[in-house]
Amino acid sequence: MRIEAGQVAVVTGGGSGIGFALAAGLVRRGVHVMIVDIREDSIPVAVDALAGQPGRAAGVRADVSVAADLDAVADETLERFGRVDLVCNNAGVVCEQTQAWEQRLATWRWLIDVKLMGVVHGVRTFAPLFIAQGSGHFLNTASTGGLIPLPTLAPYNATMQAVIGLTQTLHTELQSISESLGATVLCPGMVDTQIGPNSAALTPPGAASVPADADPEAMRGAISPAVVADAALEAVEAGRLHAVVGPGAADAARGWLTTVLADLD
Repeated sequence: MRIEAGQVAVVTGGGSGIGFALAAGLVRRGVHVMIVDIREDSIPVAVDALAGQPGRAAGVRADVSVAADLDAVADETLERFGRVDLVCNNAGVVCEQTQAWEQRLATWRWLIDVKLMGVVHGVRTFAPLFIAQGSGHFLNTASTGGLIPLPTLAPYNATMQAVIGLTQTLHTELQSISESLGATVLCPGMVDTQIGPNSAALTPPGAASVPADADPEAMRGAISPAVVADAALEAVEAGRLHAVVGPGAADAARGWLTTVLADLD
């Protein structure tokens, strides 16, 4: 998909982190962006920060775990901008670190509802619009953790693997309809964002609390959201299905895939 001025994008989780960086990269290219976030107070801050660019930014509050909220986002975007060309299903949260069998059921449900069903809802809402207009692309944010094991983060790991599989299947289905339709899955390594504090503030009742402060040692080597966003948009324009970003991310994925290939023998 060529990203061009005058197009329209929807970015979930667009109030901060990778989502905001994607929105910033798009408005610089002249794309109009609808920023979607569950944190209503983050939306005007993000919109104001993107003012003065070739593309216009607007925002709407939505919970991606609720299908009707994504339908409302589509209606709002079409009313304001008239079309949608790119949907970045990016909203996400993290969970506490503990063994898979010790993870609370409420934590599993929370990660599944936000990180997997949030993407499902975006696809369900916008794919028919793309098909009707004959063009459109999905950029679904997963993680390098969807390509390799992440001990003590099983709910995160499992949902990210699911998003990768969903995107691979979605891309194949869309391409069978038109070469102007497609999907890309973003798999970054460690990124310097506020996903920890944001997740801590959003943790639902019954789920284990998430540490609000990141471990400085664990964040060493984390890449900036802007670097991730640039690589993701480059992958979209190149028509690549996978965008694996970050120091060591590709090597880690290759290492794990090597073990899979060895088992096939």
